[in-house]
Order: sequence, then C-alpha cells, then structure tokens
Amino acid sequence: MNRQVGLADESDALTPQVGGPDALAGELPAAGALACEADAVAHIPFVGRHKELRVLADLLTGVREGHSGTLVLVGEPGIGKTSLLDQAAAGYPDVRAVRIAGVESEMRLAFAALHRLLRPWLPGIDALPAPQRDALHTAFGRMAGPPADRYLAGMAALTLLAGAAEPQPLLCVVDDAQWLDRESAEALAFVARRLYAEAIGLLFATRRHGQAAFDGLPAMTVSGLPDDDAVSLLSRSVAGRLDGTVAVRIVTGTGGNPLALIELARALTPEQLTGLAPLPKPLPVGSLLETHFLRKIERLPAGTRSLLLLVSAAPPENLRLLWRAAGHLGIAGDGADLAISANILTPSLDFRHPLIRSAVYRGADAADRRLVHAALAAVSDPVLDPDHHAWHRAEATIGLDEEVAAELESASERARARGGHTEQAAFLSRAADLSPDPRDQAARLVAAARAHLVLGDPAAAGRMLDRAEHGLDHPVLRALARQTRATAETYSGRFAAAPAILLEAAKSIAGSDARLARKMMFEALQAVLLTDGHIATLTQQDLAREVLASPATQPPEPTYTDLLLNGYATRIAVGHRSAAPLMRSALTALGTDRHLTEEGMPLAVISMFAADEVWDDEGGRRAWRRLEAYDRTNGALGVLRSTLMVGATWELRAGRFQAAEALHDELAELSEVVGQPRPGAIQRIELLAWSGREAEIRAMAAEGIGFDDLAMNSLAVLENSLGHYGEALARALPSFERDRPGLAARSLHEIVEAGVRSGDDNAAKVALARLEERATAGGTPWGLGLLARCRALMSDDKQAEERYRESVDLLGRTQIVTELARTHLLFGEWLRRRRRRADARAELRIAYEMFTTMGAAAFAERAKTELLATGERPRRRDEQTTYDLTPQEKQVASLAAAGATNDEIAARLFLSTSTVEYHLTKVFRKLAISSRRKLASVLRDDA
Repeated sequence: MNRQVGLADESDALTPQVGGPDALAGELPAAGALACEADAVAHIPFVGRHKELRVLADLLTGVREGHSGTLVLVGEPGIGKTSLLDQAAAGYPDVRAVRIAGVESEMRLAFAALHRLLRPWLPGIDALPAPQRDALHTAFGRMAGPPADRYLAGMAALTLLAGAAEPQPLLCVVDDAQWLDRESAEALAFVARRLYAEAIGLLFATRRHGQAAFDGLPAMTVSGLPDDDAVSLLSRSVAGRLDGTVAVRIVTGTGGNPLALIELARALTPEQLTGLAPLPKPLPVGSLLETHFLRKIERLPAGTRSLLLLVSAAPPENLRLLWRAAGHLGIAGDGADLAISANILTPSLDFRHPLIRSAVYRGADAADRRLVHAALAAVSDPVLDPDHHAWHRAEATIGLDEEVAAELESASERARARGGHTEQAAFLSRAADLSPDPRDQAARLVAAARAHLVLGDPAAAGRMLDRAEHGLDHPVLRALARQTRATAETYSGRFAAAPAILLEAAKSIAGSDARLARKMMFEALQAVLLTDGHIATLTQQDLAREVLASPATQPPEPTYTDLLLNGYATRIAVGHRSAAPLMRSALTALGTDRHLTEEGMPLAVISMFAADEVWDDEGGRRAWRRLEAYDRTNGALGVLRSTLMVGATWELRAGRFQAAEALHDELAELSEVVGQPRPGAIQRIELLAWSGREAEIRAMAAEGIGFDDLAMNSLAVLENSLGHYGEALARALPSFERDRPGLAARSLHEIVEAGVRSGDDNAAKVALARLEERATAGGTPWGLGLLARCRALMSDDKQAEERYRESVDLLGRTQIVTELARTHLLFGEWLRRRRRRADARAELRIAYEMFTTMGAAAFAERAKTELLATGERPRRRDEQTTYDLTPQEKQVASLAAAGATNDEIAARLFLSTSTVEYHLTKVFRKLAISSRRKLASVLRDDA
C-alpha cells in the first residue's frame, strides 16, 4: 500500500514524553546547570600543533594588516581540524569571526550554506551593483529572474564581505566543507580565489583532498598528533591513573587522532587504562568513531534518541522549527538535558562534533527517519518554505505518490530559477522515484538528466536517461532525451556521435516544435565545428542539406541563432556566395539582440568564425563587444574565457598587441578563479606568431603539441614573416583543403604570398581563385583589400601598383591594422625590386613604423632589411620606459587611465574595490605619480 508516514505511525522510540509544551518556545528548558557541567567535561587543553598554529598565525597576521588569505585544512574525521578552527576564531579578538559548518542534509539545497554565512549582512544586498544584487536575490529565492550564476553570486558575496571587513578585519570559518551544497562551495571558492587586499581570512576544513571546488587553493593536511603530544593529550583527558605502556598502545592504535584519544579516555574503564584489563579491538578511529558514538547514544533514553534524530534531520540553526516538530512528535524538552550532559549536544542544540550528526542520522532505522521527516514536513510552512516542506514530505513517503512527486517537481523549478541545478537534479530524481505514471517518471528523469549536464556530470545524466527509456512515448520528450544524450556524448569527449543524434531528434519534432528543432540542429552544426568535420554515420554535407530541407528552418522572424544556423548550413551545403549575406545579417543581429543566451559553443567563437568567413571586421568586433559586456554583466566567467580569447584576436588584428596580451592575461587569471588550469602557450600562438617569438613556437612544436587549423594558420604567418615561404605554404595548405567555415579564410592570403614567393604558382592561383569568389561575395573592405593585395602579388607591373594602392585604401578603412602594414611592406618590396627606391622607402618606412609600434618583431625586421637595401638606415625608436607592473596592475591602470571608477573597474575585473585601490596605490608608486590624471600620459600604450 502506498502511503506517507504520519503521526499515527509513531514507533515506541517516538512515544510522547512528559513536559513537551514548554519546548515550543524555541528555548532549551532546564539545561543551564547541566550545560555548565558539560562544558567542564568538554574542556580539554589544546596540545601541540605548533606548525599548524604558525601557519594560521601567519594568515591572521596578514588579515590584521589589511591583506587577505585562504587556507583549506584537510584531514580525517576527529583529526583536530575543528579545534584548529576554534583556535583561529578565538585567538584574535580584534578580528571578527563568523562561522558555519556544512550539513549533510543541506547538500541538495542550492546556496543554503552561502545564505547562512552571509546572514549578518543580508540587509546590505540592495546596495550592491545591480547584477550582483539580483544574483543574490535570485539565489536566495527572494525574487524571480534568470538563474543565478554561481560566479556572479560569488562576486556579490565578495563585495558584501569586503564591505563588512572595512571597519574590522574579518575571518570566515567554514567547517565540514565536504558537506557544502555545490553552488555555495563554488561561490565561496570564487571568493577565495579573488581575495587580495580586503582584510578577509577564509578558512575551510574538509575531510578529503581533491574536492573539485577547492582545487588549487592553499591547503594544509592535518594528520595525527606526534607521539609525545598524543600521550600528553590522552593523559590530560583521563580522570584517573594512566599506565605508560597502555598510553603508547592507545596512541599507536589511534594514529594520534585527537578525537579518538579523548573519546577513549572517557570510555575506557580504570582497569583498561591501568593495564589490568585488555583494550577493545579495534580502537575507535576514523569511520569507527561513528560506531563508537552510536553506542554512546544507544544508552540514552528513547525520547532523547528521538530528539537527536530530529536534530540531525532538521535545518541547522532553526530552533523554532525543531521544537515545533518535537511538539508534534510529543518529544519532551528535557530529553536535550541528557544529550548535553552526555556531551553529545552543545547547549545551543548543535552536535558537539559533526561526526555525531551523520552517525545519528545514518544509524537510525528507516522507519524512524520517515517519522522525523513527516514531523518536519507537518510543521514546515508550504508557502514560506515550500522546498523544505516538499523534501521532508518526500523523505517521509514510501512507495508511489503523485501528489508528493508533483510538489517536488514544482520545487525543482524554483531551484532551477535560483541557479540551483544540484537541488533541481535531486528534487527531480526523487520525484521520478515517487511517480506512478511511467510517462511522468520519464519526463522527470529527462529533466533531471539535463540538470546533471548543467553540473557537468554526463555519467549521472546517462543513468537518468537509461531509466527513462521505457517511458519515452511522446515525440517531444523522446527528442529531448536524444538531445540530452547527444550533449552527454560531447561532454564525454565523443563529439563525432552527437550530430547524427541531434539531427534525428530535430527531424522527429520539426512539425510540432519548430523552435526546439532549430535549437537541436544548431547544436548539431556546432558539434561539426568542434569535430573538424569528422562525424559519425553521415557527412557534414548530409547534415547541412537536412537542415536546409527542414520546414523548421524557415521562421517568419529569424533570430541571430536562426541566421547563424542557416548561414553555416548554407555555407557547407550550397557554398560561400549564398551564405555570405546570412552570415553578415547574423552578425548584425548578434550585435544588437537584447535576448542573448550563452548556450552550447560560446557565441564569441561562432561569431568570430562567421566574421572571418565574410571578412566582416566591423560586424565581428561589434558582436564581440556586445558579448563581452553580456558575459561580464552576467558573471558568465566560463564563457567569458572564450570571449576574451576572441577579443585578443580582434585587438591583435587592430595592432594593439599589448591589449591582446592583457586579455590573454585576464583569461589565464579567470581560469584559475573558476578552478580551471591556466591556458598553455598554445592558446596565445596567434599573438606569439605575429610577435615573431619564433623560439617559443618552435619549442611547442618540438614538444609534440597538436596544432589545429587555427594554430597552423598562425604558424603560416610566422613563416611568412621570416621569409620561410615553403614552410608557410606547407602550414597553410591543410586548412585550405579542409575548408572549415571561418578557419579556411585565414589561409587564403597566406597561401598566395607563400606560393608566389616560393615559386608554387599553382597553389597561389587556386587560393586566389577561391579568394576572388568569396571576398567579392562578402563585399567588405577587409576581404576586398586582401584580394587586391593578392592580385597585386600575381600581376604585371602596371596592374600591381594599382592593386597595391587599392589594397592600402581598402584596408585603411578597416581596423585590420596588421594586414594594412603587410600591404605597405609588400608594396615597398615590390617597388624596391623595380629600383624605385624613393617610393619604396616611403612604403617600407610606414611598414617598419607600424610593425615596430605594434610589436611585430619579425615583420619589422623584414621591413628594416628592405629599408637598408634602399640605402636608408631606419630611425632608432626612443627607448620607452618600462615599468614592473603585474598583469593585474596593468589591467587596473589601463582602465583607470581610460576614466573608469574604482567601482567600475572592480565590476569589470571581478575584484573588490579594496583590491582595486591596493593595485592603484602600487601602480602610482611604481610610476612615480600621485593622481589618476597622469596615468593616461604615462601609460600611452595601455591607454
């Protein structure tokens, strides 16, 4: 029989006790005297840990001096992490300490731990910058809006904490971090990685290494006490006599685990402590401590045990809810006295050690756990606290129950709206367990799978989809399941399988849900771009033709995604000429659309490929600027990394190599902030190539680093700059042959120059033919300027000069300064070979100045050599003063020089204003200036 456990099902362990009504006031009755006794018993002197205390002292000293620091303590249960946190929190009266602990039962509730940590400063949320304010309000369920990004929520937390630390240094202590909900853990890890000069210390304690959110943070392993310290702790914990040999055996058997030593000192008989009776085997250490605590708890009365189970399942720090649930169960308030006296609970009704909480909950009978959850559901407000109410109802239910499942599904939607995808997945998975109808169950499992994918867990998503398979009898649901399966394949690195799965799903719903079908087809084409054109079961041309033939791809008012979909499909299936207007229209729409969403492949990458395909520098830069602003405003740091890389390319093309370098620096820094490895040199290969940093690129090649089309085209630039034309041709031809959208366009002018200079006229002619067709179709000054230059390279004298001048004119209308400088160089070289030295000097001088100014060393050297051949010695550039600024100091100084306020700089770079002020102070000192007004003149290149 399906049922939800109610109060009528109470077991003997939950029999009503005498004296319960007073407990409903939320205070602990009759606990004062016993609490004092418990404190006396619990007080054990702190022993040893000199090295660990020095590390903590160094961190706190820095905090008191206005700096910030983070430390993660890692060690097994009972090893002493909590005691070290106690010492840090209590040892510095001039540092304000706030403290929370992760709770296992709270792990599924998104941002729950972050909410508890920030509780003292929640009234200040409305004073935050609007994006941060809205992110926290949404994360905490205070307002409806787009799902809260965990990094933006982390930035909001940093801003709040930095403000709180202004009047007094602040220490945030997070115990049992292994039980933080994922969203809180990632937000707090963001805070930790962005701390610098806020006078904030952040201490975590966790049981395990390798906790993904905390990867890369400073960590210290806490192990057992050294033998002498362990014996000292044991001796001080024993009330009577302790035999020395017994002490050594206990220390050895526990590995110096302090909690195990203290518990044994209390639990062993005088005969065992003096060697007159044998010690128990095995000694309680590690996971065995849970069993030890359970044995202590089993000796308590039934009412006290019931109260302990209720405390283990209830939300922390909510005594009112706890006592109301106790009243529903008829549990007497004086049951807490015995638990405090037994040193199980503290007077504030928290467990003396977190290990006891998990021991109580896990050690209880399933039926008793259901009774406790039923009581908590009964006293939870379904309007003010609907998510706790839904979860407790679910945990109290055995069998199938659609009403409870539907309530959980509603809770999952609220979780999704808050950005709580862990919570969403948990609610949906449990709702599926309770669903009587296989179709409802399948729908909830598919939704749970999609939530797991957002969390980056394709294995869990696959398990959900496997369970859903038998209930997928609706076309749209079946298509969603296939789409989710395809995304799971790409997350697992199996890109080739995804396009066919997505295409089949899209075709099945093209007539019933055209918008969703287009979305799936767009994802399929994105996968093609990721797979270098190699896909399973069909060719990319087959895929593109299917897309164009679908009735779903002709919406009456196409969006930028619709235009990109049709543009890429047309480019692959029909040809460049037909695709060009679609690509340019998509870039225009992308630069102005107010309804951007970053899903799938980063839009900045897709837009750059489209811009390169039609040589639309104006549309490409506009789209990039729009996406950068969107990603920064919404705290989409994962996607922003790709957007920064694309921005570095646009800045490089504009001849602003320092600005490109700054974006790469910010990309590397943000990678650390989000817990990802710093990008390798391969990510900067285009900048390295244009900068002429040959040795670094050769070293990468020697290490066997795989180069894709983007990298190979960059190598072609390097080889051409060095005059290695045969090598340049070999680098660029594979990209030309693969003809991938966006990427192949970069190779065409490189092949023409390399082919002409190396004597491979056939290669040059084939590349020029393609360039003529596509640049003409694109009709942009960038493409037509490159075409004019390539025609000049292959023309006779009269036509060549006209075409070089045409190229200079056309490229001069663009922001592609690098290619304009190359045209001046090639024109100058052509003029010198015709013995027109005066004309050649003018062009070569322009090229030399442009390349030298931007930092294109190899091209500058090539121009210098040509100038020398004309009889002119290039003017030495004045030595510029260099300043020893860090990458982040350069970023801050550059933005300040451009007129940004400290608040604006902080928001843009995801820093606190305290850190911005700290960096500016150092910049002023290094530059020997005293005001922001002088920054622009001192930092000409950065400004």
